[in-house]
Amino acid sequence: MTKSKEQFLEELSECVVDMEDEDVVGIAEDYIEAGYPAHDGIMDGLVSGMNEASDLYDQEEYFITDVLLCSDAMYAGLEVLRPHLEESDDEGEKIKAVIGVVEGDTHDIGKNLVKIMLETAGYEMIDLGRDVPIEKFVDAVKDEGAQLVCMSTLMTTTMDGMGMVINKLKEAGLRDQVKVLIGGGPISQKFADQIGADGYSANAVEAVRLANSLVEIA
Repeated sequence: MTKSKEQFLEELSECVVDMEDEDVVGIAEDYIEAGYPAHDGIMDGLVSGMNEASDLYDQEEYFITDVLLCSDAMYAGLEVLRPHLEESDDEGEKIKAVIGVVEGDTHDIGKNLVKIMLETAGYEMIDLGRDVPIEKFVDAVKDEGAQLVCMSTLMTTTMDGMGMVINKLKEAGLRDQVKVLIGGGPISQKFADQIGADGYSANAVEAVRLANSLVEIA
């Protein structure tokens, strides 16, 4: 008997958390063969598992090597599911998004996960990496004509850099053309409101949904 969609999603998620990069391929193939949508398999299966792995890392139950093995499993599943994503009916240019970890912080697991998910959702990602100087965010928006800026940090000591980026965007006359989305362990909605960010996301799945709503994608 064919497994339910929910069973498949749980298995995909578990494969990522358990670092089963070989098992996930077969499950992903069976999921597609059963006629379930690739997008849900990615977001509610693979990404859900990667978010859980990230939480385990934040709780110091997983080491960086564990998270990297989890990401290997996620990528293995993505290789199967991505070709089955429905093509967008919109033939216009992709929305450009600048993403990076603010200056002073080199923790980029969360940033990398959000980047992957936004790419899967159809965004053109300009990845500035980690420990990104404030001016580099502003220059990237100016040079690329980006409509979205995503910033992250896991350190309380570097949080203020996010507000500085927003202020620099204002000074450069660019603030009105971009939406600013922030996230990371110490970040909250209250902090986002304080610095004038357009949104705060606690995980990668939420980041995609919020980004879509900010740039008005259905």
